[in-house]
Amino acid sequence: MKAKEPVRQNKNELLSTTVKHIDIKKYDVVGLVEAMGETAFQGRNLGRAAQIYNMMLTDKDCAIILCLAGSLFSAGLKNVVLELINNNMIDAIVSTGAIIVDQDFFEGLGFKHYRGSAALDDNSLRDMGIDRIYDTLINEDELRICDNIIGKIANELEARPYSSREFIKEMGAYLDRNGKNKESVVLAAYKKNVPIFVPAFSDCSAGFGLVMHQSEHPTKHLSLDSAKDFLELTKIKIASKESGLFMVGGGVPKNFAQDTVVAAELLGQEAPMHKYAIQITVADERDGALSGSTLREASSWGKVSTSYEQMVYSEATIAMPLIVGYAYGKGAWKNRTSKEFSKIFTSLP
Repeated sequence: MKAKEPVRQNKNELLSTTVKHIDIKKYDVVGLVEAMGETAFQGRNLGRAAQIYNMMLTDKDCAIILCLAGSLFSAGLKNVVLELINNNMIDAIVSTGAIIVDQDFFEGLGFKHYRGSAALDDNSLRDMGIDRIYDTLINEDELRICDNIIGKIANELEARPYSSREFIKEMGAYLDRNGKNKESVVLAAYKKNVPIFVPAFSDCSAGFGLVMHQSEHPTKHLSLDSAKDFLELTKIKIASKESGLFMVGGGVPKNFAQDTVVAAELLGQEAPMHKYAIQITVADERDGALSGSTLREASSWGKVSTSYEQMVYSEATIAMPLIVGYAYGKGAWKNRTSKEFSKIFTSLP
C-alpha cells in the first residue's frame, strides 16, 4: 500500500474514480458477527449491538429511529440506509443536513462523490473547485447546482414556516419528477412515507439555497421551524408503544431523538424511555461532550432504558455494514410492516 497519493493536478483526473456504495445483500456476515460477539473489546460490543438491533426488528410494538451524523453517504454507506428503508427496517430518520442534502440529494441529481486522498494539496484543490472530505472529493460546481435547486424548490412553495420533514418531502417529490439517480434515501423515504428530520437544516447546502430564497423574497418567504420538527418527532414517539434508536455518530440527531421522551412528558403524554438503543461512535466520553456520552448516561435524564443498550466504539464504515448486514441476514424484517409515520402529519397545519 502506498503511503501517499501521487501528485495530480488535473481536475478531471482527480474526479475520475467514484466512491462505490456497499450492497449488504451481497454478503452473509451473520456468522462473522456472531463470532465477533464471542470475542472481546469492540468485537463483542458490535456483536451485542447487532443482536439488540435485531430485537428491535422482532418487536412489533417498536418504532425504530435511525440517527445519522458524519460524512456517511459520501463514504459509501448510502445504499445501506436505502436497504433499511426499502425493507421496513427503520421508521424515521433524524440526520445532519450534509448527509441528506450535500450527499444524498446531491447524488439523486446525478452527481457523484470521488475517491481521493487526505494527502492532496488543499490549496490546489480549492483553485480547481474541488471540495475534500478527508479522502473523498466533490466537484464544487456541482454542489452549487444542488444549492440552486434547493432555492428553486423553496421559490415554488407557499411562503410559511415548514418543518424540515415537510421540506425534505418536497425534495423527494422533486427527485421523483426530475432525479437522475433513483438510488436516493430522500426519494425512497418519500415513496415509503418514512419521515426525515434535519433539526439543523440550514447547516448544509440547503442553507445556501434558503439564503438565496429569502434574499430574493425579503418580505414573503418560507422558513424552517425547528420547534415544529421537535413536535412532529415527539408525536411519533407518542404514537409508538415502544421505540428503539439506531445511532450512527452523535451530535444534534442523537440528542434530538432522545429528547422526545421528555417532550412527550411535558405535553402530558405517557411515553416510556426508549427501550432499545445502540450507538456507533469514535467520540470519547471523558470530555463530557454529547457525541461520546454513554447511553447509560442518557438513562439518568430519563431518555434511554438500560435494559437493551450498547455503545460500539468504531468508525461507521466498518461497524454499520456489519450490524445492518447481520440484521438483514437474520431476516426478521421480512415479517415487519411499514409504519408510514409521514401519514400522521397530513392533518397538521
